[in-house]
Amino acid sequence: MSLPKEPRQKMINIMYLVLTALLALNVSSEILNAFKTIDQSLTNANVIIQKKNQDIYKSLESKLNDPKTAEKAAIWAPKANKVKTMADEMYAYVESLKLALKEEAGLEIKDGKETFKEDDLDATTRLFLNKKSGLSKGEELFNKLKQFKQDLAAIDPAIEKEVIPTVSLDLSIPTSNNLAAKNDWAYAYFNMTPTIAAITILTKFQNDIRNTEAQVVEYCHKEIGEVELVYDQFNAFAASNSQYLMSGEELVITAGVGAFSSAAKPTISIDGVVVPVAADGSAVYKSVAGATPGIQRKRVRISFLKPNGETAVVEKDVQFTVGTPSGLVVSTDKTRVFYKGLENPLSITGGGGGEKINVTVEGAGANIRKAGSGQYVVTCSQTGTAVVTVNDGKQTQKLAIPVKRIPDPIAIVGGSAGGNMAAAKFRAQGGVIADLRDFVFEGVKFNILSYIVIATGKGFDEPDFAEVNGPAFSGGATSLIRKCQPGTTVTIGEIKVSEPGGGSRKLDQTITFILQ
Repeated sequence: MSLPKEPRQKMINIMYLVLTALLALNVSSEILNAFKTIDQSLTNANVIIQKKNQDIYKSLESKLNDPKTAEKAAIWAPKANKVKTMADEMYAYVESLKLALKEEAGLEIKDGKETFKEDDLDATTRLFLNKKSGLSKGEELFNKLKQFKQDLAAIDPAIEKEVIPTVSLDLSIPTSNNLAAKNDWAYAYFNMTPTIAAITILTKFQNDIRNTEAQVVEYCHKEIGEVELVYDQFNAFAASNSQYLMSGEELVITAGVGAFSSAAKPTISIDGVVVPVAADGSAVYKSVAGATPGIQRKRVRISFLKPNGETAVVEKDVQFTVGTPSGLVVSTDKTRVFYKGLENPLSITGGGGGEKINVTVEGAGANIRKAGSGQYVVTCSQTGTAVVTVNDGKQTQKLAIPVKRIPDPIAIVGGSAGGNMAAAKFRAQGGVIADLRDFVFEGVKFNILSYIVIATGKGFDEPDFAEVNGPAFSGGATSLIRKCQPGTTVTIGEIKVSEPGGGSRKLDQTITFILQ
């Protein structure tokens, strides 16, 4: 467009051009709020990760004081502590960059609240891409993160091989259509990036640092638990799938060497027939029970090499009974499994109707009691397999029933497992509830033992958290909940519950509420 010669109109047109340019550079408030929400969620996640890391460091300290693990802990605990020092220093460095960026964007602190130009597109570019005094802050950040990974790898060759290739800290250049960004890591992340977006990126790298720290120290912790065993004693075993079979039923015999080593080279035969040995040192023999009822035996012979080179031979008899159908019926009323900690119903009936039935149950810490005619209740204190044995005075029947733990409940607040919620409604809630949904047994309840509440966003100048014992919001959580308002983000994690029948477990669930 050509500019008019009249001065007043020329000035108006120039001002119009300037305004158009400013509007083109403006970043919408919706985008800025989205970055702030992401930054808050990452900050919450960092708090939870740090809490988990602290628990691992405490465990490492206890292993140093335990005679059973002290020797290996003396090797791996110092390495884990070195990781902690390096991660803390790297985290603090990134935190200093966030402060420098806010100052570059005009940071002002009034009444303890920070304000700066969140949509400033130039502050990030000036700080992270300016090379007047040597390396830019962007290049410095990249080099320090790269050195951080290299220093972690140098702690131990096993860490370099097993952990570093899979750590969360990824320093590859983000995909971009901008030619300048394709070969410049700092340019790809920080060129003309709004201040709040750059802060979110830095928080993301802090999250990567804490996750990487967690992966390495968990590996160190795991290595302490892996104790090298030298097997100098062997125990041969042989067992059938059942000691009582009906005519035509399949017989399965499993035999092998306990504490197996490939050097043992076992040879296994059953009734003179050599049976192939699997990779784990066991051999599986299958046969069909004969038509003749009564007690029958299979001769199992196992030979193997001891560590001193001697050959040992063990012979065992596997005894089982072949019976005829008696009409006994054993049935789990609700499912094909038993659940640990619950009263599992069991129905048993005999074909003649008047038999005196005797019932026992073994394995998985199981107990049985009679609840009525043909009705029983089985309770199990452990997972595994419970074997129900039924005898009607004539024949015996066995039934192996898996014992499983009850599925995890869902942690909810106000009937919701996270998402948007009105601030007033959230403040009115009493606490966290464990809800077991769509389970075959009715009335089964888990109780909340403890959890952590973290609040960020509006009403909180910095993340605030409280540890809660029991289901109800109490202690420091009470005042924290009162401060919640529209714009607050609340995260609840590290949720522990008590199991029906005893015991406890931690849920693999974190719930986040964005208050409206």
